[in-house]
Amino acid sequence: MGKVRNIRKELLSDNWYSLNKVTFEYQRQDGEWETQIREAYDRGNGAVILLYNIKKKTVVLTRQFRMPTYLNGNMDGMMIEACAGILEKGNAEETIKMEVEEETGYKIENVKKVFESYMSPGSVTEILYFFIGEYEDHMKVSEGGGAADETENIEVLELPFAEAWQMMTSNEIRDAKTIMLLQFAKLNGIFS
Repeated sequence: MGKVRNIRKELLSDNWYSLNKVTFEYQRQDGEWETQIREAYDRGNGAVILLYNIKKKTVVLTRQFRMPTYLNGNMDGMMIEACAGILEKGNAEETIKMEVEEETGYKIENVKKVFESYMSPGSVTEILYFFIGEYEDHMKVSEGGGAADETENIEVLELPFAEAWQMMTSNEIRDAKTIMLLQFAKLNGIFS
């Protein structure tokens, strides 16, 4: 297929993560080379998990304010999402266990990676690692709510799976990673 050469990166911003202007030559299918310019946002890779309880037929999700959604028409900026985080230390499995405890207050030991995905490959470098993990009431060790030093104000939601599914189909849940995990749970009969 295509080949890439003469890649040049220019840093446009590194305020939160890095935004680069990338100029490169790309070989088209007809063999001709053309110069292309793209912007690529590098925020690192991340992990996300659907916490579920088979006996209660519930899932744990979070609700928090997301400024980009507010800027794009989400009236209150609040989003309902599966627990997630950026890989800062260690591997994806270690990171997601840490994020679960920090955001939801559950200390879980067993997680299963189910797939990985580029979420917005036209402009974002991130690979997101998707996990599922079973939780039980006795695993609750704190209130959760996120890290104070990260200005997270997270509300923890324990919902019947059927209600979460309905919230997805009614557009109350509009987060892609959460939708993908809810669909994974349904397709794979986690609650069957």
